[in-house]
Amino acid sequence: MKKTTIIVHQKYLTNVIKKLHELGLMEIIDIHKNGSEEFKDTVKASVHPETSLCINYELRLSRLIGILRKISPKEKGIKNILNPKITEIIDIEDYSLDEIYSQIEYTLSDIEKKILINEKRILESDDKIENLQIKIDFLRYIEDFEINLSDVGKSKYLVLKIGKTNDLNKLINKIEKLEKTVIYSKQLGKGKNIEWGLIIVSYLSEFDKIEKICREHITEFNLDGLNSTPKKCIIELKNELNNIENEKKQIKSDLNIYSKNQLSNLYVLHEQIKLERIRKEISNNFSKTNYTYIIDGWVLEKNVNELENTVSNISENNIIFNFKEPSINPDDPPTHIEIPKWAGSFKTLLELFGTPKYNEINPTIIMGIFFILFFGVMLGDAGYGLIILILSLFFYYKFSKFKSMLKDLSFMGIWIGLTTTIVGILTNSFFGDFIQRFIFNDLSKLFYSFEIFGINFPVEPIRDPLSILIVALTLGLIHMNLGILLALYQSYRNKKYKELFTKHFTWIILQIGGGGLIGALLLHIWELNTIQFYLFSIMVILGLLLIIIDSGPLGLFGITGYIGDWLSYARLLALGLGTTGMALAFNVVAEIVPNMIPYIGIVFVPIILIVTHTANLGIQALGAGVHSLRLQYVEFFNRFYEGGGKDFKPFSTKRKFTKIIEYE
Repeated sequence: MKKTTIIVHQKYLTNVIKKLHELGLMEIIDIHKNGSEEFKDTVKASVHPETSLCINYELRLSRLIGILRKISPKEKGIKNILNPKITEIIDIEDYSLDEIYSQIEYTLSDIEKKILINEKRILESDDKIENLQIKIDFLRYIEDFEINLSDVGKSKYLVLKIGKTNDLNKLINKIEKLEKTVIYSKQLGKGKNIEWGLIIVSYLSEFDKIEKICREHITEFNLDGLNSTPKKCIIELKNELNNIENEKKQIKSDLNIYSKNQLSNLYVLHEQIKLERIRKEISNNFSKTNYTYIIDGWVLEKNVNELENTVSNISENNIIFNFKEPSINPDDPPTHIEIPKWAGSFKTLLELFGTPKYNEINPTIIMGIFFILFFGVMLGDAGYGLIILILSLFFYYKFSKFKSMLKDLSFMGIWIGLTTTIVGILTNSFFGDFIQRFIFNDLSKLFYSFEIFGINFPVEPIRDPLSILIVALTLGLIHMNLGILLALYQSYRNKKYKELFTKHFTWIILQIGGGGLIGALLLHIWELNTIQFYLFSIMVILGLLLIIIDSGPLGLFGITGYIGDWLSYARLLALGLGTTGMALAFNVVAEIVPNMIPYIGIVFVPIILIVTHTANLGIQALGAGVHSLRLQYVEFFNRFYEGGGKDFKPFSTKRKFTKIIEYE
C-alpha cells in the first residue's frame, strides 16, 4: 500500500476525477478529516455546485422507477425461483454530463407528468375503494333491516342510530331503562367473534341519554350520502366498487406500457446520473489552492505505475504525484485482502470477526480450509453430506450468474458437502445406521474394512470414540501450532523480535519439552535417555522463563489456558457423536412404528424419516458451523490475530445496468 497525494490544476480536475473513478485504483480520503499537517494551510474544497442538480434528477428518476417497478407484472412461484430474470446490461456511449442532462430532460418531459398523474389516480382509487369497502362492511351488519338510510340521525321527532356491539345484554339493560327507546339487533359471527348489528330508535326527548349510551356501548356507522335500504345500498356500492377497480386496472395497464417501454431507459439514466453525482460529491474530500486541487488517498503498490501514467495522460502532465510508505500511526492505512476468486466466501467468514490490520497476516485461506474440515468432522454423515453437496451444486450452476455472494456460498457448500460425505464414509454413517438397519437388516455389516497406522476403518464414533478423540486432538494441535507459526512470521516481519521469542516461540519449546517429558514420565509412551531428559527439561525451564519475562508470574496461568484451548477441540468428537446418535435414534423410532401401529404404521415410516432427518441435518449443521467458527475465532486467532482494520475501498465505478462502449 502507498500513501498517495495528487496535485492537479483546476482546469483538469473534472477529467482526473472521472479517470480515477473509472480506473478504481485509488481510495480517496478526506484530506482535512485525516489531519495531514502538510495541507493544514490549504482550504477545504466544497461540493461541486452541480451536485444538487444531479441529486434532483436522481430522485426524480428513482421515483419513476419505483412507480413502474411496483406496477410491472412479476412472475411468481417455482418457475420464477428456478429461472430468475437476468439484469439486462445496455451498451452506451461515454456521454458528457451536459448530454446526460439533455437525455434526462427529454425523457422526463415526455413521461414524468403522465406517470405521476396516473400514480395519483391510483392512490385516489385506492382511497375510494377502501372507503367503499368500509361502508359495505358496515352495511353487512344491518342489511336485513328495511330502513331508509337517509333517515339515520336526528329528525323532527325521532333519533335513529345504527351501529354494532359485542355486548348486547348490557346494552339492552341500559335501553330498557328508557321509556321511549327501542332496539333491534341481528347476530353475526360465532363464539368469541360474536357481534350484533343494531338499530336504535328513540324520541328526541331522550336524545342526550341515548347519545351517552351509544358512546359507551356501540360503534356507530357513518353512512352519510346513502339514500336507500341497506341491501340496495350494498348493490349500488358494489357496482361503484367494480367500476373503480376496472378504472384502476386500466390505469395500471397504461403504466405497464410505460414500464415495458421506458423502465430500462430509466435505469440507464439513473445509473449515469448517480455516477456523476458521486463524482461531484467526492471533491468535498479535497483541498484547494488558488489554482490547484489536492487529492489524498491510498493505492496498492502494484498499481502505482498504472495510476500515474493513465492520470498523467488525461491531465496532459499538469499533475504532481507523491507516493510514500505508510506508517501505522498516524496514517492508519487500509487493508487490501487479496484472495483467489474461489476463496471469496472465506472472506465473509473472516469479516464476521474483523478485517485484519494493515500489518497483520491475512489468514483467510487457512481459516477457510480448517472451517470446512472441522465442519465435515462435526457433521460427519455421508447422507447429510450428499444432501448439502447436491443442493450446493444445484445453486452453484443455477444461480451463481445472478449473485456473486450466492456463488461463493454455494462453492463453499460443495466442499463442505464433499468433506462431510468423506468423513461419513470413514465413520460408517449414512443417515446414521440407515443402510444397515433398513437395507442390510444387519447392524454389524460393513461396506468395507481396512487398517491405516493401526486404526481400523470405518471408525464408528459410538463404538470407538477414543480413536475419534485422538484424531480431533491431533487436528487441534496442528491447528493451534499453525497459528503459532503464523505469529512467529508476523512478529519477524514487523521486526518485533522480543515478542517473537517471549510471546510465541516459548510455546513451541514448551510443547516439545513438556510433551517429551509427559509422554515418558506420565504416559509411559516412550523412554528417554539422560541427554534427552535434560534437553527436554531445559526446554521447559526456558519456556517458563520466557513466559515470566513477557507477562510476569501470572503469565504461567496461560499454560492451563493453552491446554484448555487444545482440549476444546474435543468438540469435534462431541458434535460428531451428537449427529450420529440423533440419526440412530430417529431410525430406531421409524423401525418400531409399524409394530406399534399395525397395518398403517408402515405409511408413517418415510414421513418420520424425512422429517426427523431434515430437522437433524438443520440443527447439527447449525451447530457444526457455529462451533467450527468458534475454533477459528478463539483457539486459532488467539495466537496471532487481532482484527480491527479497515477495508481498502477504492473510488470505483460500479455499473449494474450499463456498459461503456470502448472503441479501439
